[in-house]
Amino acid sequence: MNQVFALASTVAVALALTACASNPTTSLAVQKENNQYEVTGIGKSSLISKNNAIAAANNACGKKATPVVVNEKTEYNGALKGVVDEQTGQMIQAATTVLGTLAGKSGSLARDEDYQTVLTFTCRAN
Repeated sequence: MNQVFALASTVAVALALTACASNPTTSLAVQKENNQYEVTGIGKSSLISKNNAIAAANNACGKKATPVVVNEKTEYNGALKGVVDEQTGQMIQAATTVLGTLAGKSGSLARDEDYQTVLTFTCRAN
C-alpha cells in the first residue's frame, strides 16, 4: 500500500512539474579543438533526440560537407530520473498517458527535453 501511494505521489508531483514551455530541439554548433564541433539535440524519445542532433550537425556542416561523428552520448533526463530506472519510468509515462486519455485530459509525463543527445563531429567536404 505504501509503495502504491509513493508511486502515485511521484506521478502527481511529476505531472505538476511538467510545464508547457516551448524549447528549441537543437543547439548551435560549438567549435572544439582539432576542427571538431559539438551539437545537442533533445526530444521525447532517444530516437527523436538523435535525429535532432543529426539535423543540427547537418546544418553546421552546410550543403557542401557531411558530418562525421566522432562521439555520441544520449542521456535520459525525464521527470522520473533518479526516482526509478529509465525502463520503469517509460512504463509509468505510458500508464499516465493511457489514464489521461481515458479521463479526457492530456496526462503525459513525456516532455520534449526528456532525452538529450550530444554529438561530437567533424565536417568532411563532399
